[in-house]
Amino acid sequence: MSHLSTLVASAIGQKAAATILDVLDIAPPLAAETDGPVSRAVFAMALNAVLFHDIMGRVPLGAAYVSERRTAGCKVLFDHGALRTIDFGDGAPTGALPAGHLAFARILEPLGYVVADLYPLDRLKMTGRAFAHLDHPEAIPQFFVSELHAERFSPAFRVIAHAVFDSTADVLGVEAQRALAAFATEGSCDLDAARAALPQVVAAFERTHQTPRLEHYKALLAESAEAAWIATEGQAFNHATDRVPDVEAVAEGQKALGRPVKDKVEVSGSGRVRQTAFKAQPVERVFATNAGEVTLTVPGSFHEFISRDRFVDEAGVERLDLRFDSSNAQGIFKMTRTG
Repeated sequence: MSHLSTLVASAIGQKAAATILDVLDIAPPLAAETDGPVSRAVFAMALNAVLFHDIMGRVPLGAAYVSERRTAGCKVLFDHGALRTIDFGDGAPTGALPAGHLAFARILEPLGYVVADLYPLDRLKMTGRAFAHLDHPEAIPQFFVSELHAERFSPAFRVIAHAVFDSTADVLGVEAQRALAAFATEGSCDLDAARAALPQVVAAFERTHQTPRLEHYKALLAESAEAAWIATEGQAFNHATDRVPDVEAVAEGQKALGRPVKDKVEVSGSGRVRQTAFKAQPVERVFATNAGEVTLTVPGSFHEFISRDRFVDEAGVERLDLRFDSSNAQGIFKMTRTG
């Protein structure tokens, strides 16, 4: 049994692992590792597979599409996952977590990721960072980590943001910290240690702050739909993205099935990166009130599609355009503004 299969099965069970690894397009070197310690690349791919499984459980439209691809004997090439964080400015922590993207840099960098590019998302008062893997940049999914700059909003917004997010917990235990330290220094980790660490690392991609109060949620929503989304969903994947040869054809095909796809395809300034997505999955979330609790339907996560062209870089090397585009990203963010 490969290290990849062992790790994924230990986190989500044998049956679910077999299903998700069957549909994902896994690079042969990542699937072939069976002996010795677990490489950082395989652990990174295992983390991505488990997170992909998680978001498929939260986004029925994405799950239906993926199931149809599997039934047709086709693979899904997982391009990237996206998540949102809060940054209070001046290096201030977000509860027990480091500020903004640093909460995930401490996880991703030991696993072989580096910040490939920085993307201003000024219309949203946010900044995005693309984390790409050094060992297999085209085969291991990227992470698009955005942070919302609380200091760019009103004083009242900042007070409420602290009230909501100061309770954020750090779920990385001793096992995760030891494994990440081993990956950082050695580039690998003992299999048993990796198995113990994976559930704790996965848990960091969830909501780890307390149930928000309804009035706080509404106040955040009045200034930022993105902050309101983080209040209910936390650090969970905002979306997972399938890399397809022809995103326009996929969009038309999904529309023909009556599925709610974004009205237009977002095209990067270079023309080489094209994106579209399903509209966000409506989810029910609990809010605290003076009278107890109330449940409302709010926007959840969604599934995205992307096409990337190859190009010749300044050194004369042909490569896949793995970059993102600020305008594209801000257009895609709109998918969680309606439920």
